[in-house]
This record gives sequence, structure tokens and C-alpha cells, in this order.
Amino acid sequence: MNKRVHQIAAASSAVVLASGIFAGFASIPANAASKKVTIKLWADNNAYKSVVKQFEKNNPNISVKFQKVGSVDTTKYLQKDSTTAGDVAMLPHDQLGALVSQGLVLRVSPTYSKQVKRIDVPGAVKGATYKGKMFGYPYGVETQVLYYNKSKLSASDVKTWSGITKKGKLAVNFGEAGANYVWTPLFFTNGDVLFGKNGENAKGTNFGNTKGTQVLKWIQAQKNNPGVVQDNAGALQDLSSGKVDAFLSGPWSKIDAQKALKNNYAVAKYPTISIGGKNKQLQAFLGVKLFIVNKSTKHPAQAAKLASYLTSNAVQKKIFNSIGYVPSAKAVQNSAAVKKDALSKAVTQMSKGATPMPKIPEINNFWTPMDAIFNDTWKGKISQSQMLSKLQAFDKQIAKSNSK
Repeated sequence: MNKRVHQIAAASSAVVLASGIFAGFASIPANAASKKVTIKLWADNNAYKSVVKQFEKNNPNISVKFQKVGSVDTTKYLQKDSTTAGDVAMLPHDQLGALVSQGLVLRVSPTYSKQVKRIDVPGAVKGATYKGKMFGYPYGVETQVLYYNKSKLSASDVKTWSGITKKGKLAVNFGEAGANYVWTPLFFTNGDVLFGKNGENAKGTNFGNTKGTQVLKWIQAQKNNPGVVQDNAGALQDLSSGKVDAFLSGPWSKIDAQKALKNNYAVAKYPTISIGGKNKQLQAFLGVKLFIVNKSTKHPAQAAKLASYLTSNAVQKKIFNSIGYVPSAKAVQNSAAVKKDALSKAVTQMSKGATPMPKIPEINNFWTPMDAIFNDTWKGKISQSQMLSKLQAFDKQIAKSNSK
């Protein structure tokens, strides 16, 4: 008998549930529904303290113990000792595959799965799903956006790459570590896929084709574009000094971008680019913010109820108004408040065409060789005649390193 079954058996000797336990789902035992239980919640912002008070009021037999823990720390704590971790915790979706593979996350029940699919945008649903099964409750989305100096560039200018780079200076990172995260979506923009169409096939990458070489040729061409500046750690300082007029980053850079640009701060979705003889919308990776239920929880049904509540329309709206997390809920994204906020509007626009970061554990083997290709292309170490063979070798390399 596995650990999960032992927990359920301990909760009710008869193991008779109100609506049954099957395939990793749980509901509250009929003879335990009146017992008060405590659920430990891990979240990264104190704004959730006030949110859970209403949940406790609505559910007098569930007490929530809030602990401030960063979402990026959830994985290491679960892997270290899941029995001491939060019952409900925040998690970036790209870490979901590893935790599910290790048996650390409780699957979302059919009822709550239907709710997620009804409430959230398709990209968020995809981010919460692994190998066809849902394991996360989405509460937000993130993508890269374009921050720019509106005294130098107009809203019309920033719609196209050429509009930006002919009139101003765009800070980009092609030549240093980290180029992989920003520029891998160039391949998606041009029709290629990473780890297959669903991001879960370790041997499904197809960068080694004509479309892939067009991506590298496009990067190579930017070396001779006077409006493109190789810039990484110094981008914000250069934005402040006026050395550059725009740069690409995510919502996490909002405050720093506002400080750098002051009254000239503006933000927009990515521009279109001309690649392979066609104008295409430049894509970005989609990050989905999730709550997950720890499989080691002693109160799985109550924990699932809390996770569902925390990702509801009402709570997503409240959290957006409080701390600005861009919601994953369709109704909240379409609200006047979100549409009025420039950053949130840009993120929601980008999220509609963005590719969720692959969540399979093998993604960790991808980053270093991808950086090498981007960096070497920018530095002129890969000639056009070598591009196809380099990408084909890359496809084989990550397929081999990811094979079990």
C-alpha cells in the first residue's frame, strides 16, 4: 500500500468518501466533514493573508496557516521533505513535470479540472497539464514585453522591429548567457517546435530545418543593424542614460523600468519581425503561475478546495488589484481594470500567442547548448553554410541527452 493510501486510511478507517477516491483524487470522508483541520499555505506575498480570511469564514472547519515562501523555492522544499512542506503552494509551471514524475503533486479532480478549463485561458490550462492530466491550479501568466522610452519612440514605431531600430536603439542579448530564454521563441515564431507540439516529447525538437536556419540568419543580420545594441546586465542603466531606447523583459522589470524612464515610461507587446520573407508576430515563452496540492498533505480534499478558491475569478481579481499579478482567468483579463493597465494589457496580448515553457524534466538539458548556438551565431563563429548542420546536431544532442 502506498503512502497516499495510508494517509486516506488514517483519515477514515472505513475509507468511505462522500464522492469517492479514485485515480489520485480525494474528497472529504463523510465522518470527518465536521472536524476542523489546518491547511498550510505557501504563497509569495502577504496579500494572500487577507484573501484566506474570507475562505476561513466560508469554511469554518478549515483553518489556514499562511507562510510566506517564494514560488521558486517550492520545488527544493518538496524534494527535500514533502511532509514538512505546504499543503498548498505556489509553483512556476515549468517545474511541474519534475515534481509530478517524482510523485509529489496531487492530481486535480475532474470537478476542479472542469472549473480550470472553464475559467482560464488555454495557455494557462496547458501549463497546468502534464501528460494529459491536470496537476495545477492557474492564478496568473507572465511573458516578456517591450519597455520603451515614449519620448523617442511612438506607439506606432514599436509595432515593428524595423520601426524601433530605424528610429531608436533596442537593447538585446544575443551574445551572452540568457539569450536562450529570450530568443528560443524565434523558432516558434517561424514555425518550429521544442520538444514537440505539446512540449512533452524529448525527441520532438525540429530546429534543424530551413525555418531554423532562417532564425539564425535573422540573428546574424542584427549584428549589422545600427539600431540593435548588444546589452545585458547594463540594459536598465543604458535605458536611464539614453544610450538605448527600449529593451525586452518581463513584468518583474516594471518598477526598474519605471525608475529608469520616469515620465517617459511605456510598455507594449513585442513587435512584428520580417523573417523568411514574411512579417510575423515575435513570440515569447509563456510562464504560468500555479498553485499545487502537495501529495503528502493529510487533508487533500480541503487543500484542493483552498487551491480552487485561490485561483477563482474573484480572488484573481482581488490579487490583481492588490499587487498586480496578471490573471490567467479569461473574465478578469477582459475586465476594464486589466485592460486599462498597460503592462497587463501587453502581457495578456502576448500570452495569446505565446508557447508555454516546456515542463518536462529534460528541459534542464536544453539551456546550455541553446545558449551556445545563439552566442556563437552572434559572434560570427557559425557561418551560414554551417547553420543547418549545427541545428541538426543540436536536435540530436538534446534528444540523446534527454533519452531515458
